[in-house]
Amino acid sequence: MVDIVSGYVFYEIAALLVLAAAIGFVGLLLRQPLIVSFIAVGVLAGPSVLDVAQSDEYIDLLAELGIAILLFLVGLKLDLKLVRTLGAVALTTGLGQVVFTSAFGFLIALALGFDWVTAVYIGVALTFSSTIIIVKLLSDKKEIDALHGRIALGFLIVQDLVVVMAMIVLSAVAQGQAAGGASGTTAGSGAQAVAMVFVYGVALVGAVLVFIRYIATPLIGRMARSPELLIAFAIGWAALLAAVGHYLGFGKELGGLLAGVSLASTPFREAIAARLAALRDFLLLFFFISLGAALDLSILGENAWAAIVFSLFVLIGNPLIVLAIMGAMGYRARTGFLAGLTVAQISEFSLIFMAMGLSLGHVTQGGLGLVTLVGLITIAASTYMITYSHWLYERVAPFLGVFERKGTPRETEAATDNSVAGPQVLVFGLGRYGGAIAQRLQNSGQRVLGVDFNPVAVKLWREQGLDVVYGDATDPEFLAHLPLKHATHAVASMPEHTASFATGDPRALLAGGLRAAGFAGQIAAVCHHAADRAELEAAGATLLLEPFQDAADRAVELILGEASVERIDVMDPLEQENMPVARHSVEAIRND
Repeated sequence: MVDIVSGYVFYEIAALLVLAAAIGFVGLLLRQPLIVSFIAVGVLAGPSVLDVAQSDEYIDLLAELGIAILLFLVGLKLDLKLVRTLGAVALTTGLGQVVFTSAFGFLIALALGFDWVTAVYIGVALTFSSTIIIVKLLSDKKEIDALHGRIALGFLIVQDLVVVMAMIVLSAVAQGQAAGGASGTTAGSGAQAVAMVFVYGVALVGAVLVFIRYIATPLIGRMARSPELLIAFAIGWAALLAAVGHYLGFGKELGGLLAGVSLASTPFREAIAARLAALRDFLLLFFFISLGAALDLSILGENAWAAIVFSLFVLIGNPLIVLAIMGAMGYRARTGFLAGLTVAQISEFSLIFMAMGLSLGHVTQGGLGLVTLVGLITIAASTYMITYSHWLYERVAPFLGVFERKGTPRETEAATDNSVAGPQVLVFGLGRYGGAIAQRLQNSGQRVLGVDFNPVAVKLWREQGLDVVYGDATDPEFLAHLPLKHATHAVASMPEHTASFATGDPRALLAGGLRAAGFAGQIAAVCHHAADRAELEAAGATLLLEPFQDAADRAVELILGEASVERIDVMDPLEQENMPVARHSVEAIRND
């Protein structure tokens, strides 16, 4: 069987995908993140077990593209405006955790007998936590908008910035080594190479800033008229800048990240991120397969004791560091504990960082294997720790009083801050009918967020003062990232024909997606045909808006003088033919 699979690359990739699906299903039953299952797939497919993964060139190519897409999506989160608004707690906790974790990790590594270079790499690698895993777990628990969830996301952004700086340093070191090795000299040529990398980096960053300022939004706005073209452009842009970064000497990773940063300030970043999330996970499968296949199980056995020590440090020490910093800043022990649990694991960036060190000759395969084993242990254990965080806190709360200051002034201030309150009503589809509903709701004092998949409509409604985001209302990944915590109503006012025959009714897909994302409020959906009622109600809609019937009811009230209507001129960016009876629908939504 192994001979058959290894005889043709397609057979090999097919076998790896089937194996990944099987192991991933087992991981799902054990409530483990896919990263654990994917590394396990690499170990099983590697030479130590099944020896299926033999096409290293193809697997490595897909792995490199996956890393570029991963860094691109990280860059999409690093909106310059968002970075400037990071609070003191995010900056202090994030930087404090990085400093203390790397310092203690370095000292522990030295005590275990590692050389100082490997100790530095291990110390830095232990500081990074997996944003993907944390966001998924907090979203599943509906705690992404809780105080500890917001703080955790803040210092995860700080960690991402540290990742960027660490990769810049490694890229400069790599160029210095390459120049020194090529010319036979060390100091002079190495310094010159580092200087050239700096010059190239400044030039590329300058070009990206010009792109952000003058080109990004109008260009992506035009691309967004075709969702398929938008995604193709995003992938191509990430690959292009990754290739440019590699050519100029500071790595594909930084190039991919800059590509993401260049689009982070556009109104289309959430839609791009949602669409590329599945591609990122698919391509990262091959990175973890490559990583797992390269592991020598005998070396892992030799490092088992060190892996246990480092794992205990990450699982216990990291949360205590965050708890101590937040306690010193005035937060309650409960908030510090729940936020601290989110850093009780290392991330995929830890493995990427160690892999870069291996390529530079700074660390051995054993060092990479050690950190990989720590990743498997900490990710697996912290998943249960975060899932059962409240139960765990109740057990350890009597011992955490030392970390809490009396009065907790910071927590009181944060708890009463309403500036972060999200929308009360979300309106999906801002045509003539949906736009009128959104305007009337906003005029009645409701906080409204509009969602539309047409960039022209997004632009025009923003000019009218409505808070609008670009996105696909039928995409579950996009819906999961919407601010649903304070929302009590959602309105599906998009036309029924906006989705293809193959994908189904967009109103039903939206209702089902909102329920899956944990939205418990009212879902009002436009219904033009009686035959659609059962499907929409089964999907989760609780109020059906019938424009023609509602129009007739309102017309009768007007004829008989039983109601007065405030007229609002509504533009029609989509040239839809829905009847302008939004006020009647608004009253139905508010009175239901």
